[in-house]
Amino acid sequence: MKLEWIKSSYSTSSGPDCVEVAIPDECHVLVRDSKNPGGPRLALAPTAWAAFLPYASRR
Repeated sequence: MKLEWIKSSYSTSSGPDCVEVAIPDECHVLVRDSKNPGGPRLALAPTAWAAFLPYASRR
């Protein structure tokens, strides 16, 4: 399965901090560092991701 990775709207093409998210199914949200696409990925439940977003948006 080829994942569709979506870059954070707060990331820029020249910025140092780039986060990408993919949603392979209704049970998982994957997060990775766009500078290291072959590196580790964090797998979260959708509820955990939804709980994290308000915190991240304040940073």
